[in-house]
Amino acid sequence: MTTALLTGFEPFGGDAANPSGDAVGRVAADWTGPGTLVTAILPVTFAGAAQRLRDLITEHQPDLVIATGLAGGRSAIGVERIAVNLVDARIPDNDGAQPVDEASIPGAPAAAFATLPVKAIAAAIRDAGVPAEVSHTAGTFVCNHVFFTALSAVPAGTRAGFIHVPWAIGQAPAGEPALPLADIARALRIALDATLTGTPEPRTPAGTLH
Repeated sequence: MTTALLTGFEPFGGDAANPSGDAVGRVAADWTGPGTLVTAILPVTFAGAAQRLRDLITEHQPDLVIATGLAGGRSAIGVERIAVNLVDARIPDNDGAQPVDEASIPGAPAAAFATLPVKAIAAAIRDAGVPAEVSHTAGTFVCNHVFFTALSAVPAGTRAGFIHVPWAIGQAPAGEPALPLADIARALRIALDATLTGTPEPRTPAGTLH
């Protein structure tokens, strides 16, 4: 039986909600398989989030890890392709820490690729009527830190990656793009299903010119 680990984040930066955590809760509430789904809400702290994720991976030995987080200002689900070994915090985390120009994992490679079928996931989400794209930057805050940590913490052959979500309608600050929370949750479920069923990665372009 397969085990999937799906994580979201608590609110941060003074916000009252975080749609990643709320959507993860919805996926968990509706889960009927296949396999076992483990979910967790991570703290928005560099030290705490990475350690909590490592502990979850050690405890549950998942076959699949998908971490999720909020990317306010985006209008589509972003299936992240590349994690960089860099922490450069524009704002403090929820512990008040604001590291600048530090490595997520000292001595590790400069970057790592997601091992999810990122193009296939984005296409499947779009096919379901939810806007989605392959993203080539997860930023340099806690989301990217968790993404890079996940790729370093899982055993070889374990699928792992990160998905950024927009604001949910009703939570977004004025003027910010948003999606229904139900659509965000549906996108995460599609990502799990596409990976668990072995959906092949299409040979179609998803790059950018700049």
